[in-house]
Amino acid sequence: MNFQEISYQTKGPIAIIQINRPEVMNCIGPITHQEMIEAWRDFKENDALKVAIITGAGERAFCAGADLKAALQGKMIDLSPEEIQAHANGEKDGIIGPSRWTDIYKPIIAAINGVAYAGGLEWACFADMRIVEEHASFGVTCRRWNIGLGDGGTQRLPRIVGMGRAMELILTGKVINAEEAYRIGLANEVVPKGKSLERAMELAEYLCSLPQPAMRSDKEAAYRGFGLDLHEGLKIEAACFFDSIQQAETLQGLKAFNERTHPDRVVGGKAKTEGIVRQEDKN
Repeated sequence: MNFQEISYQTKGPIAIIQINRPEVMNCIGPITHQEMIEAWRDFKENDALKVAIITGAGERAFCAGADLKAALQGKMIDLSPEEIQAHANGEKDGIIGPSRWTDIYKPIIAAINGVAYAGGLEWACFADMRIVEEHASFGVTCRRWNIGLGDGGTQRLPRIVGMGRAMELILTGKVINAEEAYRIGLANEVVPKGKSLERAMELAEYLCSLPQPAMRSDKEAAYRGFGLDLHEGLKIEAACFFDSIQQAETLQGLKAFNERTHPDRVVGGKAKTEGIVRQEDKN
């Protein structure tokens, strides 16, 4: 694929989608929008790809949102009644890429390498996990320009940090740093400057090493069931569970467990599974 404003590369089963407009803080214009759709569609439909990482080029910005110069020229949004109705009907991918897609059940990691403002914050929230560099910052900075959130921010941010914290950010447009983002649960990890992609790759490689069916069905159940009545959510979970439990990977996993060859077995004095601490086998 030949792209002008994003970089899309694969490293084995990992897709890296990088917004590549560092001269304008990686803001997303009409071309970027279309290229993002193409890249995310390839990741979604390519069975060989297991994990996606989204990041920005350069050291200053992950993404500063929509290209407001293009917006002033009328190039970002079609305000015809037909187009507005299509958005309201859920027939459009989004305004700055396929931000309204809700059915990618493969893991997505955001490597936040600088500012994540407005639509950039929305793309950070599109991910399942956010690895944040210590100099990064977040904010609904479009608040001061009378531009609302149209790419998932009002829906995903409250689900991540809770309604109170989300409304504080959404209503005031205040900017928070990486430390505050971690404190409120927006950032999963804070890493040194220049290290977010490296850490995201490390995490992605670990996720790729795990059996995929149950991971994907659990993600699907979590997202589809969030906000529903508990009874309805449990029905979704049951359906997803019985779909994944019938896959060949389950029998392989049961054999591995019983043969004591499962992934968190200590190898060379270090457990493979993140966070697990075990004493080395003496036998």
